[in-house]
Amino acid sequence: MEHIPEYIDDLPNISGSEALIEAAVRNRPAEVFKPASPIHFDHIESACAIALHMHQPLIPAGGGDLRSADIISNLQYMMWNQGVGDNHNAPAFHWCYKRIGEFVPQLFHEGKSPRVMLEYSGTLFHGLRKMGLHDVFDTLRNVTCNPDYRQGVEWLGAPWGHAVAPSTPAQDYRLHVKAWQHHFAAIFGLEALQRVRGFSPSEMALPNHPDVAYEYIKTLRDCGFTWLLVQEHTVEQPGNGHGPELKHLPHRLVCTNSAGESVDIIAIIKTQGSDTKLVAQMQPFYEAKALSRWTLAGRSVPPLVTQIADGENGGVMMNEFPGKFMDAVREASGSRSPLMNATEYLEFLFAMGIKESDLPVVQPLFQKKIWDRFAPGDGPAKLEAVIEDIRKEDHRFHMEGGSWTNDISWVRGYDNVLGPMEEASSAFYQKVLKSGASTADRRYRNALFHLMTAQTSCYRYWGQGQWTDYGREICRRAVEIATHDF
Repeated sequence: MEHIPEYIDDLPNISGSEALIEAAVRNRPAEVFKPASPIHFDHIESACAIALHMHQPLIPAGGGDLRSADIISNLQYMMWNQGVGDNHNAPAFHWCYKRIGEFVPQLFHEGKSPRVMLEYSGTLFHGLRKMGLHDVFDTLRNVTCNPDYRQGVEWLGAPWGHAVAPSTPAQDYRLHVKAWQHHFAAIFGLEALQRVRGFSPSEMALPNHPDVAYEYIKTLRDCGFTWLLVQEHTVEQPGNGHGPELKHLPHRLVCTNSAGESVDIIAIIKTQGSDTKLVAQMQPFYEAKALSRWTLAGRSVPPLVTQIADGENGGVMMNEFPGKFMDAVREASGSRSPLMNATEYLEFLFAMGIKESDLPVVQPLFQKKIWDRFAPGDGPAKLEAVIEDIRKEDHRFHMEGGSWTNDISWVRGYDNVLGPMEEASSAFYQKVLKSGASTADRRYRNALFHLMTAQTSCYRYWGQGQWTDYGREICRRAVEIATHDF
């Protein structure tokens, strides 16, 4: 299979090979994990899936002057300034980014069946490579591409710059998704990309505005993703507006827009909040051990307990996860509650004869209130009027999306950084996209790199201070590049 370079003109390969990427995704095998799986799906009682989310933003901190400083990884800044705050964790973070590549082969050599899902942002990939931390890539490539080990690791797609879907313009979010596919394929190969079926959204944020949610899911489907991780508190049952009942079974997330068009994707529901201790202490495995088979479409199936957490943050994740993971894999392997990755689980489920149409349906949070008053097809103007009416009646109602913590809005209170982000997005659209420039053009790739780097969620999450300054500066550069180069 053709190889694409990881770097072009000192920029990560984030655009220019769209036709190649799309062909690889389109021509991929139907099943990727089930054929080599030792699991007897008919005989197990339950299963558990864990995912590790890894991310470091890029920041203009490679020099004393903010306006001219090199854009470097936040991890690089931590390495240089280990005496400040929690920056002494930098070497531990470095190990966290590579250690799954050490654990998985060891466990396979013990005759066990390790399973873990990994999601790395594009900004992290780029930052690690620019730091010269090639050991991370060498170790991860072994468990990603080596047939002896790749059964244990499932990669999940992500937005390249860790952008939050509810507040990122739909056309930009699509660029993030495609850029991540480019970058991943350049690092690990097109064959490895063919095995990427699931998507992990930054901050577990799911847009709930009907038109935004529709575009989001359509982007994922158009890019070849078949399932999405969702947080249980961001979805509801269409019939009653309540949360999902059978949380440990796959659902079908259906999104309809104001024009009456619908799109759907399989939703794997992540339960509970964002506490990294849940994964670090392998809580999903112990929860799964207490469960037995459930009924789906008249068939007996094992429930899948699913959790995702930051793979490097917090003392419990840094220090306790290795031992807990090894212990859980050893206990789970060959047991009635094995670890399974989500695509592996879905392949077994559909091999039983269950179809996507058999899965219970969910929709984004608060949409029942809309559909009770609005007929799909009545158009965006009527939709906005309905949303405004409901907002006046119910102070809890919002259309800003839900995430792992529903007490954070990704829009309110961030005008000082959202304004520059919107300006950068508009400049990219007006100057770069409308110019018709080739996506393989260095000027296009450079403008895209700065746009996506500017849309990293960290600049909003921290709200004020230095992080806001970083975000505004990268936005300024993105606007300048788009305006000057085109």
